[in-house]
Amino acid sequence: MASPAAASSSALAVVLLVMAATSLSANAATFAITNQCPYTVWPAATPVGGGVQLNPGDTWTIDVPAGTSSGRVWGRTGCNFNGGSGSCATGDCGGALSCTLSGQPPLTLAEFTLAGAAGGDQDQDYYNLSVIDGFNVGISIGCSSGETLTCREKSCHDAYQYPSDDTKVRTCSGDTSYQIVFCP
Repeated sequence: MASPAAASSSALAVVLLVMAATSLSANAATFAITNQCPYTVWPAATPVGGGVQLNPGDTWTIDVPAGTSSGRVWGRTGCNFNGGSGSCATGDCGGALSCTLSGQPPLTLAEFTLAGAAGGDQDQDYYNLSVIDGFNVGISIGCSSGETLTCREKSCHDAYQYPSDDTKVRTCSGDTSYQIVFCP
């Protein structure tokens, strides 16, 4: 039988392990990206995710770790990839299917910062839509605990034109799920 000190030490270790696991996953998020367009879209996501081919009706799910900042998801259109390299009409990431940098305009993108990111609020996630030098595909983003922003045309009233304009930023509680839909 273990001594009282050893039992207390083991119990403390378990509590610390549970607390560490909770703090690591407390502000993570899941992004479900669905293509409702009648054509194929090649969404890209940074800093995690990369890029995939998303046929009509398909969904791509990305688990994003806590503290991720300056994340972006956008849909590339008019793409032709062969063996992981190729080109797109917009945002081609230098010809790579899997992206490590943001795409090139014109594009419509969803931007997010998860709770716990450096300098950010510990309890709130932030997201918005942005039209960068022109519109390329309709997109909506929403979270399980907040409203949805939608951009269906070039004059998106819910999207903003310049990153310095934060009037259309929305918040969600941390540790949530997001739904991003192309052609909502």
